[in-house]
Amino acid sequence: MLVIRIFKSRRSCLFLLSILFVLVIFIDSCQGDVGTAAQYIPPYLPTICYGYDASEFPSSNLFAAAGDGIWDNGASCGRQYLVRCISATQPGTCVPDQIIQIKIVDYAPTAPSAPSADGTTIVLSETAFGVIADSSAAAINIEFQQ
Repeated sequence: MLVIRIFKSRRSCLFLLSILFVLVIFIDSCQGDVGTAAQYIPPYLPTICYGYDASEFPSSNLFAAAGDGIWDNGASCGRQYLVRCISATQPGTCVPDQIIQIKIVDYAPTAPSAPSADGTTIVLSETAFGVIADSSAAAINIEFQQ
């Protein structure tokens, strides 16, 4: 009788471990970094990365200026990031399940127009910001991944 109980207990334990393993494998976990984003409006030229060359901007207008945290002494020029809004001070600001791909085209502290908030990780174009969050927000919390 004791042997049957141990066997059942081990089977239950193995079953639970199997379920836990599957959950760990299939649950979407956070893969990126967390930071903040603001927005800026035109004019967007000139940029530190490309000067007056507007052809370097994505046709989708999904681009951004890098803040100090990701600027990397200019190496971030042209980098692509996946960005999503994860929270904001005002509930309902983020567009749920919306992820955008942006291209870094400038350095935020020297951008031709002022960002809606200072000191953010990324300053998104007006279009990019509006896709993932309510445009009336000054800043949002984001998850981003290169």
